Amino acid sequence: MNNERINQIALTLVPGIGPVQAKQLVEYFGDATSIFKAKKKELSTIEGIGEIKAKSIKSFSQFQIAEEEITFTEKYHIQVLFITDENYPQRLLHCYDAPTVLYYRGNANLNESKIISIIGTRSNTDYGKQITEEIIETLQPHQALITSGLAYGIDAVAHKTCVNNNIATVGILAHGLDTIYPAQHKSLAKDMLLNGGLLTEFRKNTKPDRFNFPQRNRIVAGIADATIVIETAIKGGSMITAEMAYNYNKDLFAVPGKIYDNKSSGCLKLIQQNKAILLKNPNQIIEELGWQEKKRITKKQRELFIELTDDEKIITNILKEKESVHIDELYLKSGLSSSSVASAILTLELQNVILTLPGKMYKLA
Repeated sequence: MNNERINQIALTLVPGIGPVQAKQLVEYFGDATSIFKAKKKELSTIEGIGEIKAKSIKSFSQFQIAEEEITFTEKYHIQVLFITDENYPQRLLHCYDAPTVLYYRGNANLNESKIISIIGTRSNTDYGKQITEEIIETLQPHQALITSGLAYGIDAVAHKTCVNNNIATVGILAHGLDTIYPAQHKSLAKDMLLNGGLLTEFRKNTKPDRFNFPQRNRIVAGIADATIVIETAIKGGSMITAEMAYNYNKDLFAVPGKIYDNKSSGCLKLIQQNKAILLKNPNQIIEELGWQEKKRITKKQRELFIELTDDEKIITNILKEKESVHIDELYLKSGLSSSSVASAILTLELQNVILTLPGKMYKLA
């Protein structure tokens, strides 16, 4: 069994050492094994650690729990992603409280070039469902990975829409991978594993206790390029996630609704506070994030194995000397008649050997 991997998981079990302190320790020592091998005196001098936390590290002895976790992950083909691993979601590294270890079961790329988190109320309206579906269908050509929290309401709508449209989607959980909450989403979670996955920082046997959800929400906010709030009241998990996305300097979008609708009150507040961009239509996401396909200027390929006349060779040799040459310079340097130069230029243009520029300038293609 990999000793470093055991120490990586063990680091998350040390009392008093949270993600922030773990990140500091890893940055200082380079790996988990070196942290546990370090002397107490050296540990205590690290900023944010001190005597008490250094003692906690040195007295830690429950490595067996980490070993059991590895046995579980190997049995169910779960990836263990440490903060220094190449496959660890790199966007999370920009978050000061990035999880030290993540457990991932799936086949989606957590470092996909485009990732969007979609969140909202657990009791969505038909309007919220429609908007969620339209957004995801609009994003489909851009092959973005869609993440959410596998909760009731907007989360489930987002995941189901992705499954139905063969779009990669990852559910971020507030419990271990040995269970699914809510239980009604077991079938959905199974479908997601075929094109997407399930991600959590919690070990097996971790129940979906309420204080786990805000912790989970920071991953939802941090793993994506942008978070879209569909519907939410002023208080609730979606607002916590939105505030986290804002504090992480992520793009934040909010869908407006009726001013007297409680399910839109949170979105309207985010817009009013200038924390979220007012989302008027799904295409706006693509524009705001700069995902438009740039028009490619198709360059005509120069014909190969062209046999040039003597006049054409003279013209091309002059054009090799500079980036671009004026017609008058071609007349002067070539020593050819104006009609000969004109004829040579026309033929070379037709053969895609030279290009005509504004101001009677020419250059090699």
